Amino acid sequence: MESPDQRPFSGAQWTIAAAGHEAVIVEVGGGLRTYRHDGVDLLDGYRADEVCPGCAGQVLAPWPNRIRDGRYPFADRTHQLALTEPERHVAIHGLVNWVPWRLLEQSADAVTVGYDLPPQPGYEWPLRLVSRWSVSADGLRAEHEVTNVGAEVAPFGFSVHPYLQLPGVAVDDLVMRLPARTRVLVDGRLLPVGATPVAGTEYDWTSPRRIGGAELDLCFGEVIRDSDGGSSVSLAAPDTSSGVSIWADAEFGWWQVFTGDALTGERHRRSVAIEPMTCPPDAFRSGKDLLTLKPGTTWRGAWGIRPGA
Repeated sequence: MESPDQRPFSGAQWTIAAAGHEAVIVEVGGGLRTYRHDGVDLLDGYRADEVCPGCAGQVLAPWPNRIRDGRYPFADRTHQLALTEPERHVAIHGLVNWVPWRLLEQSADAVTVGYDLPPQPGYEWPLRLVSRWSVSADGLRAEHEVTNVGAEVAPFGFSVHPYLQLPGVAVDDLVMRLPARTRVLVDGRLLPVGATPVAGTEYDWTSPRRIGGAELDLCFGEVIRDSDGGSSVSLAAPDTSSGVSIWADAEFGWWQVFTGDALTGERHRRSVAIEPMTCPPDAFRSGKDLLTLKPGTTWRGAWGIRPGA
């Protein structure tokens, strides 16, 4: 029996492994703490005895990113969320990233965890979330289900927040490919005020090129989709064959890219958070790609990480 001071800050740890791939899923937030391939850490994770820094590997639901003033209209009512990023006077990254998820199923190469989100001030709709994490020769795969278990239509958005890295390669030197035609323009609170094409600008990574000195905490849209409807973002080391890519299925039409400039200490600009999102920031207010879950309906989405660019 663990004593309280022996329990990891991130709760129970569930390790999955197969074909040289290994990942650790955690109880607190039900997210991804580590992922490595053949001993190389492709995820910039965190220690079991560390409070999750910078939302690393967290599941973001029922909304990603920020809601202006934490206030939004829905179903003929105005809702007020707690301001979880008070310095910007916003509600950020949903309601499930600091709660304990429960183990539902476990095998050597997969683990399924779940959380029942209760109705609460600012978000009055009960949701049931289930995430299945697995590894195989193809890399890491995450499959998510979110069900509206209430009696009213619920507003909904979803994202995840993994930081990708190639050990020994500085962020400036990473060669990124980002298949998006537009970027969201933001104000000083990192809230959207418009959108603009990336073609011909310093924000165009539709063809692979170095990140260089770019300081990014931006959302990119009008995703250029693959033949299966999904899309992927890749990072590669210059002049070598090493790389890593993150893919997402057709449910995700936006990519947030964060080069870690606002992080402090050793995590400052050490890796790149690449976040597949179903909607852009502040979608609860704008309605842009906001999902609405009818009672009893389930949203499903999948994404993953692969070695190689």
